Amino acid sequence: MRIQIVDAFTSRPFTGNPAGVCLLPAGPWPDDAWLGQLAAELNHPETAFALPLPAGAGAGADWEIRWFTPLVEANLCGHATLATVHTLRREGLLTGGPVRFLSRSSGLLTAWAEDGGSGEDGEVGEITLDFPAAPVTEVAVPAGLADALGIRPGATFRTGALGDLLAVLPDEAAVRALRPDLAAVAALSLREELRGVIVTAAADTVESGYDFVSRFFAPARGIPEDPVTGSAHTALAPYWAARLGRTVALTGLQASGRPGLVKVALHGDRVLLTGRAVTVLEATLRV
Repeated sequence: MRIQIVDAFTSRPFTGNPAGVCLLPAGPWPDDAWLGQLAAELNHPETAFALPLPAGAGAGADWEIRWFTPLVEANLCGHATLATVHTLRREGLLTGGPVRFLSRSSGLLTAWAEDGGSGEDGEVGEITLDFPAAPVTEVAVPAGLADALGIRPGATFRTGALGDLLAVLPDEAAVRALRPDLAAVAALSLREELRGVIVTAAADTVESGYDFVSRFFAPARGIPEDPVTGSAHTALAPYWAARLGRTVALTGLQASGRPGLVKVALHGDRVLLTGRAVTVLEATLRV
C-alpha cells in the first residue's frame, strides 16, 4: 500500500498544508485504531483515507473518505480532500468529470480537477471542492479568549456544525503578528466545545492579490496551528461575502508559516474552494 504526502493550496513544495493520502483497496474499512495510528505516525495536520465504492453504492459516490488528525477523527477537511483529488488524478483514477466522496459527517462532497497548469505536478491544474457552507452567528466574546489570543477581537462568531469560533481582528498586521497561548486556546476550545479558533481580517490593500487573511488554531485536536485550512473557509466565505458584498471571486490568504491561497465562491448553502497541490513524497507502507 502506498502513502503520499501532498502539499495543498499551493503549487510550490514545502508551502501550503501537508496532508497524508492513503488510497485503500476495495473492501471493508481497516480498524479505526490502525487508521489513527497511521495518522499519528505521519504526524501531519490531517491524513485522508479514501476507499473505493462499488458502482451503485454510497448514494452515487465514487469513494468514501475519512480524515484523521494525529489525535482524533475529523468531521471535515478541505486540504486533505484536495490532496486526495490531486492524487487520484496523478494515479489515473480520475480522468474526467467530477469525483464524489461520501463522508460520514458532512454528506456527499463533489470535486473536480482541471487539466494542465504550472508547478511541480503540472499535469494537474486547479482543483475545486464543493463543500457545505458554514453560516456564522455573532456571539459575545467568550471569557478568556482575549487573554488566549493576546488581543481582544472586535467581534466573534460561532460557525454552527463546523464547530469553530471565528474572531475578527482589526487588520492584517494583527493577524500576522498573533502569538497565541496555545494551552489557553486548547482549554477554551474544550470548555466551549470548539474544534478550533479562526482569526481573520481584511487584506491591507486591494493590490495584494487576496481579499482577506486568516489563521487557524486547533491545539485541542492535535493541530497547534494549521497552515491552510480549507474547511475554515466554508465559514470565512459567507462572512466575507456579506462584508464585501461579493459572493464569487474572493481569495483568502492563510498567513501561517506555510502560507497558501484559497479561492472561494459562495453559492447558496454551498461553498466552492479552489486551489492547487503538489506531491512531495511517495512511500510504501510496510505494516
